[in-house]
Amino acid sequence: MAGLTQKLDMRQGQSLVMTPQLQQAIKLLQLSNIELCAFVEEELERNPLLERDERDADGETATAEREESSDLQELSLDRASREADDAVDADADVVNSHVSKSDLAGAPGGTTDWSKAGSGKSFDGEYDAAANASREVSLAEHLHDQLSVAGAEPVTRMIAAWLIDQADDDGYLRADLGEMAQQLGVEQAAVEAALSLVQTFEPAGVMARDLKECLALQLADRDRLDPAMAALLDNLDRLARHDYDALQSICGVDAEDLDEMVAEIRSLTPKPGLGFGGDSARAVEPDVMIRENPDGSWRVELNSDTLPRVLVNQQYAAEIGRVARTEEDKTFISECSANASWLVKSLDQRARTILKVASEIVRQQDLFLAKGVAYLRPLNLKTVADAIGMHESTVSRVTSNKYVATPRGLFELKYFFTSSIASSAGGEAHSAEAVRYRIKALIEAETLDDVLSDDTLVERLRQDGIDIARRTVAKYREAMNIPSSVQRRRLLKRAG
Repeated sequence: MAGLTQKLDMRQGQSLVMTPQLQQAIKLLQLSNIELCAFVEEELERNPLLERDERDADGETATAEREESSDLQELSLDRASREADDAVDADADVVNSHVSKSDLAGAPGGTTDWSKAGSGKSFDGEYDAAANASREVSLAEHLHDQLSVAGAEPVTRMIAAWLIDQADDDGYLRADLGEMAQQLGVEQAAVEAALSLVQTFEPAGVMARDLKECLALQLADRDRLDPAMAALLDNLDRLARHDYDALQSICGVDAEDLDEMVAEIRSLTPKPGLGFGGDSARAVEPDVMIRENPDGSWRVELNSDTLPRVLVNQQYAAEIGRVARTEEDKTFISECSANASWLVKSLDQRARTILKVASEIVRQQDLFLAKGVAYLRPLNLKTVADAIGMHESTVSRVTSNKYVATPRGLFELKYFFTSSIASSAGGEAHSAEAVRYRIKALIEAETLDDVLSDDTLVERLRQDGIDIARRTVAKYREAMNIPSSVQRRRLLKRAG
């Protein structure tokens, strides 16, 4: 048995070590504008060297006094700002490694642990209590979560997402579908199909256009929408007047049955959205504005009204630095200065990164903007990341909780991404949702003499210009709970 020995071994390698400041810049990128403003307000209260930038859009100071003063200086983009660039574009694996919580707590200039920003955890105990008390799931968030797993094809998903954002606090959609279809650039039938999808979500009755439809959706969910109940819903005005004799005749029921029907109506929820509370719903403000230029191109701008702007009071920092006597005071001033400088630079980099990603999305989805939702292209994070030279994780952070105002409506940036299947002819790719829909349609058209195996489905799809593997067809079929060709043949035989 060989003995154990010790030896020194030198190896050379490369790795990116994330400093706390770099990790903090990444966390800021993930915040929505509302969360970012709340965070900056906390920093303004905590850090005496930070002040709001009161200058107008042209960069002029708001008052003559501030015009004459050079106390406040907006920090220029130096080496530290380039580090912020690197931080914002760091890979997710790098972000979540190398830095421990203890490193963050003891970092130079790190009195505030920005790594918790936007995660529901506290910047300090006081802020956490307020955040947790007010952060409930809104109705829109609840519906969007259901939409994300509904498996709808891209156009339907985009329309449905837009419809959800139009719902009021009661859970109703009080808008004209024809006008919506015109704004989105699609047929009204497409809007109606998207609405039908969302009306299957919980809570039952949501996204109804009036009280009758709301009650009908809830009754259908209970499997109680029979002809008699439908007739009762058509005469809610008589029910309000307690005209029970007329209702018995109209519904074709006796007094006892009518009493049971009325009791069931009264057990329903006329305002299904109120269960989520109005206080928890947060106003959505666009982070990016898209406007059409006279030449037909698109102008992409940041919504400066929702962006916090802060400056560092360099003169005040110098004054209190001169009077500081103890080492503790000097350390505090140094930390405040470092935090303030990094915050200003990180805010600038966050804005420029959002603008860069949004501009590429607009370039990729220009037909959607020009012609409507039906022209939404298959798009993934990698395509955008490769085009702008950034990591996919960076694009993912930018598009989460960020909204864009377009001529077609207000959309979250992430809704422009759909998976795709390549074209067998080398042309435009097909969205995965559209391919699943095609598979389902082919199977629904089967007869006993023509049951399609997965291999046959692959051939049929390739005839339609869709290049897809057999295992992918099988995966999509199983995800839609469609039996194998052998099982389907047996079912058709029994039905015949």
